[in-house]
Amino acid sequence: MNSAGRLRQLLLNNEFIVAPGAFDCLSAKAVELAGFSAIYMTGMGTSASRLGLPDYGLATMSEMVANASAMAATVKIPVIADADTGYGNELNMARTVHEYERHGAAGIHIEDQVFPKKCGHLDKKQVIPRDEFVSKIRAAVSARLDPDFIIIARTDCNAVMGFEEAIARANAALAVGADLALVEAPESMEQMEQIPQRVQGPCVLNMLLGGKSPLLSLADVESLGYRVVLLSDVLLGAAIAAYDSALDTVRTSRDPLHFPNTLAVKDIFQRLGAAKWDKLRAEQGKVVV
Repeated sequence: MNSAGRLRQLLLNNEFIVAPGAFDCLSAKAVELAGFSAIYMTGMGTSASRLGLPDYGLATMSEMVANASAMAATVKIPVIADADTGYGNELNMARTVHEYERHGAAGIHIEDQVFPKKCGHLDKKQVIPRDEFVSKIRAAVSARLDPDFIIIARTDCNAVMGFEEAIARANAALAVGADLALVEAPESMEQMEQIPQRVQGPCVLNMLLGGKSPLLSLADVESLGYRVVLLSDVLLGAAIAAYDSALDTVRTSRDPLHFPNTLAVKDIFQRLGAAKWDKLRAEQGKVVV
């Protein structure tokens, strides 16, 4: 079973999927080793780690796909990838689906922002008309070659056109074949409760530290009826804080080899599967040419 099939099976089994946000192969591997069933390739993290830029729609489709491809090749669990707005009209949307699918992603989410977009939890977003969004979702659904490939329709219009329009867009996207709906950045507990009740299909919640939505426990998210929760910034924020702490310790103590909360080089290699490569090296060494 491929990655998309494994993600589809998780959904068919009614499992509650917690997908921490990863931004490179190392963070993706960490999610897998921690025992989670899926990974979310965060666009914010991809833009930050690969480009050193904010999540303002500055990453191209090929740059986003390249990151998804590398992560999918590193782990065995499914990678759900940010595909921004699909990078154009319906034709671009079709190619976007083909590229993510071909490079091993299990699914993508597509949003209704005007491109270049912004992080969904920032202010002053703009969205395209509802019919254009629905047309792009329909194109994405039609374009996939693997029926297990997951299409998540994300609407960012809650802060722009209001909650009622966000619910209407989510339902319209599901009606043309989207597998799940993501109403981005609900602004109150009441909205978070209503989304799974009023959206006529399985729902995804995206939670960010310091975002526009209340922070809930995973148990509470599941009890509200969400099928998937994306923890977009959990590793990115932790990594940046750890970088700053380690570098500050080195700078102030002048002792780069003795500070806490770090891994020895042998442990880093072990995490990355060095034992498998050592075995291969040993086997090759026994071959008589």
